[in-house]
Amino acid sequence: MARYIGPACRLCRREGVKLFLKGDRCLSGKCALDRRGSAPGQHGAARKKSKEYGIQLREKQKAKRYYGILENQFHRYFLKADNQEGVTGENLLSLLERRIDNVIYRMGMAESRKEARQLVLHGHFRLNGNKVTIPSLIVKVGDTITLRDASRSSEKIKSLIETLDSRISPKWLEIDRENVTAKVVALPQREDVDMPFEEQLIVELYSK
Repeated sequence: MARYIGPACRLCRREGVKLFLKGDRCLSGKCALDRRGSAPGQHGAARKKSKEYGIQLREKQKAKRYYGILENQFHRYFLKADNQEGVTGENLLSLLERRIDNVIYRMGMAESRKEARQLVLHGHFRLNGNKVTIPSLIVKVGDTITLRDASRSSEKIKSLIETLDSRISPKWLEIDRENVTAKVVALPQREDVDMPFEEQLIVELYSK
């Protein structure tokens, strides 16, 4: 499975916004964007006038990096969203939100989507009672995600379970913190996406 393995903080600096790729570290004084806000590279600090294509490209790159997806897979999500009824941009964000690695992150069972993806790959979660190891799997309304065995989990997972009560979950997920389960009770809506994307720019980019 292809994935980005370079420095995560470099991506935030390039987009000029916190993508929360390192979890709680992004909220601390160690955040690279706070310490050095310019774009990476020799000419990163130079001001550049963006044209229409450049603005659209940056919005697409921001969405890709926020959800940890590479270009080909992101394009396939766009094509799938475009074939669905409704607004293409909102359909795209709904598909990305329903990736099971993102669901586990939204549950509060991982500090970042990268960590959630690793937990899925290692088989720590079940979908409707079945072991799942595919981070890109799209959940549906009525699906239930459960932790495989809390008693045999690592110390990191146990510490995250203890802090579930303090984490804010989206309204489209029904969280049972005592049993460490989440049920998809609705499709994610545009207002449920906390990152201020301009998804219409992504649609315009791919529609050229």
